Amino acid sequence: MTSLKVSGGKPLIEVRDLVKVYKTPAGDFTAVKGIDVEVQAGEFVGIIGKSGSGKSTFINMLTGIDRPTSGEVVIGGAPVHTFGESQMAAWRGKNLGIVFQFFQLLPTLTLLENILLPMELNQLYTKRERQERALSLLERVEMAQEAHKLPSAVSGGQQQRVAIARALANDPPLIVADEPTGNLDSKTAEKIFSLFEELVASGKTILMVTHDSDLARRVDRTIVISDGEIVNEYLVRALSALTQDQLVEVARRVKPQVYGRDASIIRQGEVGDKFYILLDGKADVLVQQPGGTEILVNQLKAGQYFGEMALMGNGIRTATVKAAADGEARVAALDQKAFNDLVADSRVLREELAGIIEQRRTAGAVEKFSALKQDDLLSRVEGARAQSYERGTEIIRQGALGSSFFIVQEGKVDVLVKDHQGNEVRVNTLKSGQHFGEMALLGNHRRNATIRVGKDGPARLIELSEAEFHQLIGSSDEIKQQVHREASRRKQQLERVGRRSRRK
Repeated sequence: MTSLKVSGGKPLIEVRDLVKVYKTPAGDFTAVKGIDVEVQAGEFVGIIGKSGSGKSTFINMLTGIDRPTSGEVVIGGAPVHTFGESQMAAWRGKNLGIVFQFFQLLPTLTLLENILLPMELNQLYTKRERQERALSLLERVEMAQEAHKLPSAVSGGQQQRVAIARALANDPPLIVADEPTGNLDSKTAEKIFSLFEELVASGKTILMVTHDSDLARRVDRTIVISDGEIVNEYLVRALSALTQDQLVEVARRVKPQVYGRDASIIRQGEVGDKFYILLDGKADVLVQQPGGTEILVNQLKAGQYFGEMALMGNGIRTATVKAAADGEARVAALDQKAFNDLVADSRVLREELAGIIEQRRTAGAVEKFSALKQDDLLSRVEGARAQSYERGTEIIRQGALGSSFFIVQEGKVDVLVKDHQGNEVRVNTLKSGQHFGEMALLGNHRRNATIRVGKDGPARLIELSEAEFHQLIGSSDEIKQQVHREASRRKQQLERVGRRSRRK
């Protein structure tokens, strides 16, 4: 038996400029319009699209059921678009398993005989091996007890499991499933999907056409087809929270733009009016430091987005984003109205964006006393909690035991200490990116000052537990040195305040 061979890291499936035109009484109808796609061995790929989008035509050309008008379909190095009928049938029998929506088991054969048939037609294995293999496959799909029944004697979900066993009969490396759960209840559909996951884990490559958005989100990749064309997969990946209809609508409204290497896409301090999705290439995120120098805090890859903080916040860009130095970047841009419509229509996306904004604000505050990159920082403050405090709220009290470390994310807080007469004296005001609470955690656990939200409140603070604080400073010599320097400076400041108070 021959099998698909992939060498040199090449994709298992390569589709190039695939076109399908049908002749109709009303004229030519182009169902597939120049599709390019690659699938790696061992991937679980979902293919979604509305009725009439071209997804079934696309699948039929992969399986050889239909022929392309132009373009190429290369699977495991085999140019299947060039095969004649007999050559295609022989290749398909040994390399490809197909699972149909309506099962298509032969009604006059038992379930066992349906699985034996592909092996007999392709003259694979001995008679005894075929019998053993068919029973083993029925066992795998939990249908061994029904082996000698006709398809009409079992349920739809059971027939579909047998159809999957039949698709596996010749041990093909590639399985194509066309709406395999379309006629099943949700519980049975979940079992079928779990079986596919097991097959992928064992090394199979699966392409699954589905109308179920929930299942589509659980595969390795999703290919969305609309009007015979593939919606950019990085757009799909970035906006995975959207429904199929929403994705297609976004694809229609985006305006792809190309930026040369090192070209600025957005700049810190500017008013933001667009939301961006990186479709190709890489982009550097830079934050300006006091004195005007910029530090690289993150690098974005295709499938990530940026620009949402200004559109969901005060409108001002908090960082500069440039195309990386090693190549151009292609981005899709949504204007303010399109972005607002998108967020209003998708609760899931709205919650996802809010979570990411919170993460970036957290990292942004920490960045101001560290040159670490954002991804590194987020992993180090993973347990951090951010909370808003109203004007005048006391965060910590002088003399109390302390077990938390705080970073000012937004707003201002006042640092107050008691003088010799017991009166509170403001000795400092801390702003975004500054921190407090470290002295107690590095000393005797008693607070050396009171911290209260200033009159301009509210303030938003990131709180780390003592364990998280020590994990943070222990993970970076730079952060550790910075925190210790600040603690030493503040100790000296408090001592000076105490000496002045006693002299009075």
